[in-house]
Amino acid sequence: MWPNSKLIELLEIEHPILQAPMGGESTPAMAIAVGNAGGLGGLGCSYMSNAELVEKVEQIRAGTTAPFNLNFFAHPPPAADAESYARTRDLVAPFYAELGIDELPDELHPSCSSFAESRLEALLQLRPRVVSFHFGLPRIEMVRALQDSGCLVACSATSVAEARWLNQAGIDIIIAQGWEAGGHRGSFQVCWEDSGVGGMALIPQIADAVDVPVVAAGGIADGRGIAAALILGASAVQLGSAFLSCPEANISDDYRTALQATSDDATRLTRAFSGRPARAMKNRYSEAMAQARLNFPDYPTMYGFSNPLSQAAEDNGTPGFEFYLWGQAAALNRRLSTAGLMELLICEAQTALRRASGNSD
Repeated sequence: MWPNSKLIELLEIEHPILQAPMGGESTPAMAIAVGNAGGLGGLGCSYMSNAELVEKVEQIRAGTTAPFNLNFFAHPPPAADAESYARTRDLVAPFYAELGIDELPDELHPSCSSFAESRLEALLQLRPRVVSFHFGLPRIEMVRALQDSGCLVACSATSVAEARWLNQAGIDIIIAQGWEAGGHRGSFQVCWEDSGVGGMALIPQIADAVDVPVVAAGGIADGRGIAAALILGASAVQLGSAFLSCPEANISDDYRTALQATSDDATRLTRAFSGRPARAMKNRYSEAMAQARLNFPDYPTMYGFSNPLSQAAEDNGTPGFEFYLWGQAAALNRRLSTAGLMELLICEAQTALRRASGNSD
């Protein structure tokens, strides 16, 4: 049924479709529906407490016996850089004044911590089938502890060099994240918004460079994209933006409306919200900040400047400060339930693969 069964067999799933564990937007209901449809559901967990993590996992396991993926950020601690703080503070000050925010932050505090021992302890109790990381890996002894407990460990790579490094580190699954992908880039060797490789070039080169299953991510929204990625050498695909149009996605009505009106060129990579490159809807704030070409405060402390702006703009009904994340193929989205989308994606991909092989029956 599928050209490469390596990852399907490893994960014990039916179809090579993974739902991206989007932090904030993915939900237990989405992961359950994907798992019950034969794919691998995912949940972004970096902004959760351990108590919330346990609660969400219990919800998933109450709805499905299928495996699932829990995702965490493994970013280095933010550096204290008084110069970048001062310059950024001056740059955002006019926006603060415009939106009626009386005071700029005196100090910036991280909005989420990197992967810590307490998180590891919780995962060793929960033992999901897959634990995935973004922005690199935590300490290697943490990775080994997860693997020894029976978890498969996956990590994003945005270049062949990153993929080779992950392969040498003994990672079980490598997610080849193309330039087109929505949300934060998983880069850990290059972290600029103007540096990246598209999926068509990245997938086959990573597949040739490593000896573990490769999952293609970025710019895949329908069965044609799934088939193309599998033909290029991926063992499976990971879709995120495609699931944002499903009712199970945790997004606001305004977010959903903006997504429905998107186009191929409606996004940009920007560090202006979080301090790390993330593909998001273009707006007035991101465009103005891009012109400055500043070294913004490190992820995630930059949220200390951007979150008050986004919240005040939302409260005031002022457009132009939204942090809406999706990829370059999101204009292909269909407004279906997660289960309905999975059924359609599987059918479309199998049809495309049959046509590619010369079998149109």
